Amino acid sequence: MSIIKACKLSKSFRGEQVLSDISFELKEGQIFGLIGPDGAGKSTLFRILCTLILADSGSASIKGLDIVKDYKQIRSFIGYMPGNFSLYMDLSVRENLEFFARIYNQDIQANYELIKPIYEALEPFETRKAKALSGGMKQKLALCCTLIHKPNLLFLDEPTTGVDAVSRKEFWDILQTLKTQMTIMVSTPYMDEASRCDEIALINKGKILSISSASELCASFTKELYAFYGINGVLMPEISKLDMVASCYLFGQCCHITLKENARVENLLEFLRSNFDANITYKRIEPSVEDCFMDFIR
Repeated sequence: MSIIKACKLSKSFRGEQVLSDISFELKEGQIFGLIGPDGAGKSTLFRILCTLILADSGSASIKGLDIVKDYKQIRSFIGYMPGNFSLYMDLSVRENLEFFARIYNQDIQANYELIKPIYEALEPFETRKAKALSGGMKQKLALCCTLIHKPNLLFLDEPTTGVDAVSRKEFWDILQTLKTQMTIMVSTPYMDEASRCDEIALINKGKILSISSASELCASFTKELYAFYGINGVLMPEISKLDMVASCYLFGQCCHITLKENARVENLLEFLRSNFDANITYKRIEPSVEDCFMDFIR
């Protein structure tokens, strides 16, 4: 059963199109990932669905309720964690949690079991002011405050941005546990986090490029993909212009290249070694979500 249904949502700010005809459905019990770079429109879409701003056109419903007409009812059973830390810096960990519980007429103990695995890491610091917490601890506190009224649907807008790798992994482990109790929609600019979602929507410049699971998306990549090592990044624009090359982009310490039809990778290697560096090597690789995203926007 679908918990969210969005149909052709569009939004502009000062004449600039931020979202264009966004349509999708989110099934209950899923982690649905909205994957795209900064400025893709992720936060704007979240704010529309969380009833904080109005779309210019289109419609959406949550649990059958219209996001415009029934916004008060919707707000009672959703949780929203914005990208920027938005708790009260001068309140302690405990005071922040109590404040948000009271907003929803809840007692902390009533839903403590839900947040217990997360809050246990915060308990030794519960008298510490929020502004003195590390990035990972702020993230955990914000999630606790978002969960304290036990929402049916959780919106997390880039929750791991600016957080260290260990905290990112811990956070996603928490989400996998929470998925058994609620539906989760999460946005992220990190392509590697897509594999932790049941379904992902790739978004760029306000448009959804694809909706599928990460495995289905990678399986749809039909080109042969090669990782070339030893190429100076400055040479990439020149390599991209070669007749045999379909795409060329930097990927960590290597360069990912696809070839045009009937082109041979051996010929490309020979050309690169002859003209640039004899130490250039390559290997064929399986595409990642980021490779698929680059292929879509290309």
